Amino acid sequence: MKIKILLLLIAGIISFTTFFSRVAIATGVNVGGKYESYEFRNVGPTRGGRVTTVTGTVSEMGTFYLGASGGGVWKTYDYGTTWNNVSDGYFSTPSIGDIAVAQNDANIVYVGTGSDGLRSNVIVGKGVYRSIDGGETWNHIGLEKTGQIGAVEIDPRSNDTVYVAAIGNAFAPNEDRGLYKTTDGGENWNKVLFISKTVGIVDVEMHPSNPNIVYASAWKTERKPWTIISGGEIGSGEGGIYKSIDAGKTWKKINEGLPTGLVGKIDLAVTPANSSVIGAIVEAPSPDGGLYWSEDQGNNWTHISNDSGVQNRPFYYTNLDIDPTNENIIFSNANPLRKSIDGGKSWTSMSVPHGDNHDMWQNPNNPDLLIQANDGGANVSFNGGKTWSTQFNQPTTEVYQVEVDDQHPYWLYAGMQDNGSTISVPSNAPWGTQHTNAYIQYAGGCETGPAVPKPGNHNIVYSDCKGRFGTYDKRTGTERAYYVGATNIYGHNPADLKYRFQRVAPIHISPHDADVVYHGSQYLHRTVDDGVTWEQISPDLTANEADKQVISGSPITRDITGEEYYSVIYSIQESRIEKGVIWTGSNDGPVFLTKDNGNTWKNVTPRMPAGGRVDSVAPSPHTPGKAFITVLRYQFDDWKPYIYRTENYGSSWKLITNGIPQDFPVRVVRESPDHEGLLIAGTEFGMFVSVNDGETWEIFQQNLPITPITDVKFIRGDLAVSTMGRGFWVLDNIQSVASAGRFDGDSVSVFKPANTFRYRRPRGVPRDGTSDGVPDLPKPTVSIDYFIPKGEYESIRLEILDAQNDFVTAYVNNGLSANEDNKDSPNYILTDNLHMRAGLNRFRWDMSRLGPWNANLKRRYS
Repeated sequence: MKIKILLLLIAGIISFTTFFSRVAIATGVNVGGKYESYEFRNVGPTRGGRVTTVTGTVSEMGTFYLGASGGGVWKTYDYGTTWNNVSDGYFSTPSIGDIAVAQNDANIVYVGTGSDGLRSNVIVGKGVYRSIDGGETWNHIGLEKTGQIGAVEIDPRSNDTVYVAAIGNAFAPNEDRGLYKTTDGGENWNKVLFISKTVGIVDVEMHPSNPNIVYASAWKTERKPWTIISGGEIGSGEGGIYKSIDAGKTWKKINEGLPTGLVGKIDLAVTPANSSVIGAIVEAPSPDGGLYWSEDQGNNWTHISNDSGVQNRPFYYTNLDIDPTNENIIFSNANPLRKSIDGGKSWTSMSVPHGDNHDMWQNPNNPDLLIQANDGGANVSFNGGKTWSTQFNQPTTEVYQVEVDDQHPYWLYAGMQDNGSTISVPSNAPWGTQHTNAYIQYAGGCETGPAVPKPGNHNIVYSDCKGRFGTYDKRTGTERAYYVGATNIYGHNPADLKYRFQRVAPIHISPHDADVVYHGSQYLHRTVDDGVTWEQISPDLTANEADKQVISGSPITRDITGEEYYSVIYSIQESRIEKGVIWTGSNDGPVFLTKDNGNTWKNVTPRMPAGGRVDSVAPSPHTPGKAFITVLRYQFDDWKPYIYRTENYGSSWKLITNGIPQDFPVRVVRESPDHEGLLIAGTEFGMFVSVNDGETWEIFQQNLPITPITDVKFIRGDLAVSTMGRGFWVLDNIQSVASAGRFDGDSVSVFKPANTFRYRRPRGVPRDGTSDGVPDLPKPTVSIDYFIPKGEYESIRLEILDAQNDFVTAYVNNGLSANEDNKDSPNYILTDNLHMRAGLNRFRWDMSRLGPWNANLKRRYS
């Protein structure tokens, strides 16, 4: 229906006219910030993402913690039936390396940040956090520059004495690698073991009955955009196992029985079942890698097994656990989870919810009660792993991008890391669904994506699986797949490939013709028949340095999954307003432009540091020749934000990062199609907004958790967001941000509400539309946004009138108590939603009408 909105003040009425309403604003009190009323909704998926560490509490049987690679710390009190995030609002990074709970006091928890699985998209750690109330609150206690943390160990004699194994900066040599110790709960730290700037400490274990005996494993490692370095010569001190018998004061390197040549990542394990036993999984060239075992506190070692399943993909896995009651029962967390019951001589695979496994914790009083970490989340078992709790209650999914379709309500699409397929989830769950799992629909391709729905026919989705293009039909669940270069990228030297398709090779549909689809290797490819045939429409659009075209993984283990393919196109966009004007950005730096549909190309790369990943290109939807790019260089240990703008087709560029912290790398920037100059930027640690074409930026984090923003899209006035650790988010109706951000602070205004669709709510959702957890469903309300300048005010009143100026309902900020004496008062309106914050305010009207007084209930009907 048509409505009119009146906002009234006590002293008078200030009137405005909008497209559909007359507006009057009354002044109230000084509160809040410019965008405080905006809130994002987490729309899922509810499935878990990669979990790198888990632990439990000895005294509280049902209490467990998980640490995700991009989703922070979560806690369950009910054996994994429900999970709640406990790190939001406290941690400055979502990447978790290890969690330790004090054995004698479950309230004492230490968390080392920075995952030890050094994938190319690994998120940097920010030190160590401590809680003294079981994760309710946290304090940062130092070691901010240590990068990735592999292990945290609490001395059972004193909860203030803690060891931290610091792998270090994943992308460059640094002095902060090593083993650290505190004896005062983190107020002061001492580096008790340091090897070199290139060798960190990845694990630390204490003797179960004599904590003065400490074991540590050293790891030489570094990430490059095109490779992973894991290992060094043990004779030169570039790895191995160290032992201290005086609580870390002095150390001795252990060599007897261990590999004498190259050695890489090493994980250690001890057990109270036999305190003289220590085990180690060692990355080393075949046949020397595998499980090593000592029964004399690490002085002598025996090579028990070189089973490839025990030590596969070492930089990513390598995690050993020994049963706390039987030293012959051993677990190797890798792909798959392996178990031995004879001390490692033979192995069997365990059935777990996911194939990629990282950590395990068993209750020492009941080892059949355990929690296990994998790339699909964390799972609790009561029966030694025969059955597991669900992963569909942990919204920690890593999604690489976001695309949206054109149905009502629209759906969001992306590649979902480590979960087999691309996915789609609805912005508003459809009626008839009865549980959260029903909100996830597969969309072809595989984990990395992308998945791009076809405009005009959302049932067709173009998807990718590491270089294999697919056309997926949601109606039938079938996919037609094509290798553009007739080669699977796995296992190939990129220098030998005709076409180098990265794991997240971009797909882009022309905004002028939905049958025209672009796909990027080092060349730009185009199809007009759903991928059956392709034409190459460009030369090599990358820097293509020969020394970067190498097999990834050195000097021990190769890792050729396409993740490190360098010199490939990483982003593609055709101008919405100029057909045939196409921009590309590569992951090794160059930016190219064609104005004639691919016939000719021009290198328009800004003057910027070389080699960075052009994560996004964004031609303006308003002005010909204007475009924006973001460049990511943290893989070169350059953490600066890079956003560039051109207004002349790349002839010149301007760096536009004023207001973004200097250690917030930027992944994506987009311009609103409805408001020129309104930009949203997604960074490694949060979101920013600009209302002046990027000249200045403001934080726009709102209620978003700290996690990398991988992509953003504007859709029908909303903002859709993808994250590397917390799934998809939607901000309903972002339209008023542009106007509010440009106000001079002296004017007041009410903004035209967006068109609102009323949907039948899903089964099980209350009538008010509220929903606990994820997905967070949109409320069945009309959002009314209004701006209040700074000042001292008394009250505010909102009236809703229909098209005939008849009264519908009203709201105030200071409603009277519910009694008959006040029933006729104009202020008899009960609401705590009508705010008077300085800046932008949002009120949600539930479309109800103020009814007559009910004497029995002592209230008005609505």
